[in-house]
Amino acid sequence: MNIMDYQTLVFDCDGVVLNSNKVKTEAFYQAALPYGDTAAKQLVDYHVARGGISRYKKFEWFVQNVVAGKQGPSLDELLNAYAAKVRHGLLTCDIADGLFELREKTRHANWLIVSGGDQQELREVFAERGLAQLFDGGIFGSPDSKDIILARELATKTIKEPALFLGDSRYDYEVSSLANLDFVFLNYWTEFNDWRSYCLENKIFVMSSLRF
Repeated sequence: MNIMDYQTLVFDCDGVVLNSNKVKTEAFYQAALPYGDTAAKQLVDYHVARGGISRYKKFEWFVQNVVAGKQGPSLDELLNAYAAKVRHGLLTCDIADGLFELREKTRHANWLIVSGGDQQELREVFAERGLAQLFDGGIFGSPDSKDIILARELATKTIKEPALFLGDSRYDYEVSSLANLDFVFLNYWTEFNDWRSYCLENKIFVMSSLRF
């Protein structure tokens, strides 16, 4: 794979640009814990199995399918508790090794973040951490889903082809394939336990860092 061939690089955030997968997994658990350890672990399992999908859909599932009719925090209260716990983690977790060097190497390319994370939260965190200027194509997240974001930014030519999506989940691969983008799986912080067999089965190019 020659990274210089691409006019656009599209990055997932969690587990790709920031070491924030475990931050978010723990935040899901803590937010749901008022409903008990068993319920909280059910939410964590659901979250890990659906990496890249927004918190809104995950908490909606939790409220409707796990704790329906039980006394405890409302959907909005769960979301607020989660957001409070996540923000500190996003501001303090590791930044991917090689990110700034890759930006220097690919000055010709447009860079975007397309994440399942909350869009406003992402933009604030990236600005505070001095990362926003790297992503000249924009920083995008929920409540819009990744497939909607990719379709929209392709239509407006913000994503110029050929384009490469860098992700760490099954969902990242699925949405990049739907949008006809090339894909590389980054395994260094992934929580996708079966990534080896999945990538082998689907002939997905795998890398352990952003040092192309």
